[in-house]
Amino acid sequence: MATQPSVPAEPAAAAPSAAPEPIAAQPGKVQAFLAKNTKVILAPVIGILAFLGLWAALAPMVDTSLGALPGPLEVAEQGAALYGEWQASNEAAAEFYAAQDARIAAGTQAMAFDYAGPPTFLDQVVTSLETVALGFILATVVAVPIGLAAGLSPIFNAAINPLIQIMKPVSPLAWLPIVTMVVSATVTSADPMLAKSFVISAVVVTLCSLWPTLINTAVGTASIDKDLLNVGRVLKLGTFQKLTKLVLPSSLPYIFTGMRLSLGVGWMVLIAAEMLAQNPGLGKFVWDEFQNGSSQSLARIMFAVIVIGLIGFLLDRLMMTLQNLVSRNHAV
Repeated sequence: MATQPSVPAEPAAAAPSAAPEPIAAQPGKVQAFLAKNTKVILAPVIGILAFLGLWAALAPMVDTSLGALPGPLEVAEQGAALYGEWQASNEAAAEFYAAQDARIAAGTQAMAFDYAGPPTFLDQVVTSLETVALGFILATVVAVPIGLAAGLSPIFNAAINPLIQIMKPVSPLAWLPIVTMVVSATVTSADPMLAKSFVISAVVVTLCSLWPTLINTAVGTASIDKDLLNVGRVLKLGTFQKLTKLVLPSSLPYIFTGMRLSLGVGWMVLIAAEMLAQNPGLGKFVWDEFQNGSSQSLARIMFAVIVIGLIGFLLDRLMMTLQNLVSRNHAV
């Protein structure tokens, strides 16, 4: 029986590519998007706007010796005025140096002098940041080794624990006169590399901010898994290798938590020390404006307070970012 030739089947038509589903047809994704942005962006914005609204509404009701409490607009205007003063100071300094260079080139002036204009608000901000940076670095250099030793040696920890508990609550206002006398007696040069006022403020920051780093480092070191240390003994690791390969990576979260706390404490301590000792910086700016007593002084003080808070927040975010970066690269 003859078989009929099979007819080849036609290829099936390719299914049309599915069009992307509109966002409106994805209620789950829309809700997740709104929930995420409400928590991260919308809620903080609403909170800030509500605070500014209450501030603007209640400020005129508060009378002070310098007039009504300034509202957000008045404070912002003084912030812009402070920035304008900084620009004018830079222009005056540039003109001074240009004229000085011309006199030196003409032979009417033998040597160059530095511009002696008063520091502006931004100059004070930079001075405070430099001071807290030096004090924080000194505190970290002192606190981390002592904390490591205290965490590894129960005897050493028992020996220094009473001293830590006594020194930790001491106010910066108590440290300031002692540090001032010691630094004044130590730095006797007529032209020191660092100004005495700068060194005094940095040392006060160091003495008041090293304790959170020291305590957290000791706690982190003492909580290392004993099996991990036993592995180091089996491998016959030296002291340096034990610290760098086992102890430090395991203690990093505690150390950075202490450093974040120390930096926050140092920033608060610095403002108080600058106000009391009249050392250059944001604290001195606030005190000078308070003593000035002009109609703009209160708005300038409030602007400085906002800047101090913002800088403290940014310093904390910086330390958090550094902690995440270092912890990611040094996981045990």
